[in-house]
Amino acid sequence: MAQVSDEREKAPMPSPEPDEPAQPAKKPSRAGRDLPAAIGVGLVLGAAILVSLLTVRYLFIGIIAVAIAVGTIEFAQAVRRAAGIRLALIPLLAGGQAMIWLTWPFGLKGTVIAFALTVLVCLLWRLRGGAEGYLRDTSASVFAAAYLPLFASFAAMLVPPHDGVGRVLTFMIGVVASDTGGYAAGVLKGKHPMAPSISPKKTWEGFTGSLVAGIVAGGLTVHFLLHGHVWQGVLFGAAIVLTATLGDLVESLIKRDLGVKDMGTMLPGHGGLMDRLDSLLPSAVVSWVLLSAFLGF
Repeated sequence: MAQVSDEREKAPMPSPEPDEPAQPAKKPSRAGRDLPAAIGVGLVLGAAILVSLLTVRYLFIGIIAVAIAVGTIEFAQAVRRAAGIRLALIPLLAGGQAMIWLTWPFGLKGTVIAFALTVLVCLLWRLRGGAEGYLRDTSASVFAAAYLPLFASFAAMLVPPHDGVGRVLTFMIGVVASDTGGYAAGVLKGKHPMAPSISPKKTWEGFTGSLVAGIVAGGLTVHFLLHGHVWQGVLFGAAIVLTATLGDLVESLIKRDLGVKDMGTMLPGHGGLMDRLDSLLPSAVVSWVLLSAFLGF
């Protein structure tokens, strides 16, 4: 028995099966996005907008209202989590809806009055929190009221005119063309950073791609969808590229100040909904101003 035991002890142990080869880590795109997911989400959002515009165009105002409500919640959570800032969330949500929906019957006047009342309620709402952080919290609440629902209200004001579908499509196509042209040119040719301390991946080559795509899209959409002059479309496209780029940079500055990568995780490949609204919000203001000047109210 001792001999058998010794033989068992000396017998070589079976070698473990080789591990399966490790899967190569998935490389992020040069633009820092999960491109297939980003494209899929973009197509779904675009389809929802098209369906609303081509059926009952006022449904587009509802899409704006829902997007701004979600974006406001994302923003409130991000600033609370990262910096301890407490927004007056309930007044912002209620006032934001009023700003957007009052554009339908009352236009700019309804939006401005709703904005002023929202700011007033935000100031009163925060009184119960005491003096500590009052200026910080109320300033952030006023900023959120202007940056989100007030800016978005200008997109809602594109809907009521008789050619409202064309105006909304011109606005949306201009922003998408700017983003797509900038993304493609930045990935393929981007070498010279545009604002390295703010957004390291944004390049002058990408901006040039945005400018070319935006001007072409503006010229075509203003001429064929709205029967305006080509020069108006060129001016419109260039202005949208500038405001869309500004929106991207402002959003990047906000996130750097808060120390966060994305405002949320709702949209795969995009981050939060706020991360998709950045270029749209300031562009909505300029779109309404220019199209109203070119075509009337």
